[in-house]
Amino acid sequence: MAKLTYKVVEHDGGWAYKVGATFSETFPTHQDALRAAEIASAEQQVAGATDGIQYEDAEGKWHEELADGRDRPQTEVSD
Repeated sequence: MAKLTYKVVEHDGGWAYKVGATFSETFPTHQDALRAAEIASAEQQVAGATDGIQYEDAEGKWHEELADGRDRPQTEVSD
């Protein structure tokens, strides 16, 4: 099972959360960014429907696969 860490960081004149190399929108306060990270982290763990997905990998190749809606990552918020 994958594990994602939502890390609260200073960003673009305010605060954001970061997962891997991806930043959220910028929030005016640390507390706002922390709360948004907690909400996003919780939502990431909610099971969805099993469905077909398409995605492009880092080399530009497209893939199609069936995504199990119950296969959700483990998440945490790092402040």
